[in-house]
Amino acid sequence: MSTTENTLPFIPFTRPHFNQETIDAVAEVLRSGWVTSGPKLAEFESTLSDYFGGRPVRCFANGTATMKIALQVAGIGSGDEVITTPISWVATSNVILSVGATPVFVDIDPVTRNIDLNQIAAAITPKTRAIMPVYLAGLPVNMDQLYDLAKQYKLRVIEDAAQAFGSQWRGQKIGSIGDLVSFSFQANKNLSTVEGGCLVLNNADEAKLAEKFRLQGLTRQGMDGMDVDVLGGKDNLTDVNAVIGLHQLKQLPAFQARRSSLAKQYFDAIRHEMESAGLGNLNLELPVENFTDSNWHMFQVVLPLEQLNVDRAQVMSELKDLGIGTGVHYPLITGFTLYQKLGFKTEATPVAKRIGRCILTLPLFPGMADEDVGRIAKGLTGILKKHRKN
Repeated sequence: MSTTENTLPFIPFTRPHFNQETIDAVAEVLRSGWVTSGPKLAEFESTLSDYFGGRPVRCFANGTATMKIALQVAGIGSGDEVITTPISWVATSNVILSVGATPVFVDIDPVTRNIDLNQIAAAITPKTRAIMPVYLAGLPVNMDQLYDLAKQYKLRVIEDAAQAFGSQWRGQKIGSIGDLVSFSFQANKNLSTVEGGCLVLNNADEAKLAEKFRLQGLTRQGMDGMDVDVLGGKDNLTDVNAVIGLHQLKQLPAFQARRSSLAKQYFDAIRHEMESAGLGNLNLELPVENFTDSNWHMFQVVLPLEQLNVDRAQVMSELKDLGIGTGVHYPLITGFTLYQKLGFKTEATPVAKRIGRCILTLPLFPGMADEDVGRIAKGLTGILKKHRKN
């Protein structure tokens, strides 16, 4: 175990949890001899379909494949435009480029840090085919407003709900409503299959098309024939991954409750430490205090860098010295070299530019101890106080 100078254990910004029952189930699959896509995958997809109210669900090797295939199922390709957010993992916009379409970046709401739905209409052109919102840290956008927009302008919606498994909107699970909904099961997600993802679809025809795109465009015709009628890839999920997902689903309610409890403690601890340190004038921005809809995938703060004598990297380095791991989710997509070369301008989305420079992800995972939250809050506050401008 890594330790700091004061012998306290290192707290990573996230850590997956797999219990012994899950480990035993993986071993059983390995012993079975059927380790690629098979009966456990079918069971996982069926269980997920039940979770989402009976909607068709297909699983894939990763959450990037789910988004790309969602675009393909929606018929989006060369010459089309897809409206999305510039604050996300770059996969969100990369998949738009990969199908030959163009991402159109709309600025974000400074409070929710999600795409600003009020700015979408102004970005719609005759080439616009879809909206791809991202539910940052598990907090969904206003779904009523989103789908009113989609209906008004006759657009598809591909929800990048990679971080939102277990989140909801007005009592309905994200994925049980809406159009095409993509989830990631990567290692740090609330439900993990180590790597993987799933796509919630609208009907059997879309599900069948997604299956083709998942495995080389293959269409089986009886016992001794096959055909390929679309260009597909190799994006299937294995039974090893699927059985992990089945056991993670059983633990999801406990995981969710723990995340929510830790988030509540963060609000209390950070506010207490900031007040005790006399930092009431520092504009440390906390996330939306939503314990109904968010699954609390991450706890993110926006640092008041304009009031500090250091940058984010220095804050992260000093937290690491205290035995506290952090992350950045996410830098501004349009600031990346690829997107600069394609002509995108960071100045076009000023709120996202600021958030992308200042956002910081603090540790949050079910295995954290209550005292970890207080330690993190105290450490962060001490650093802010030390580097506060006079």
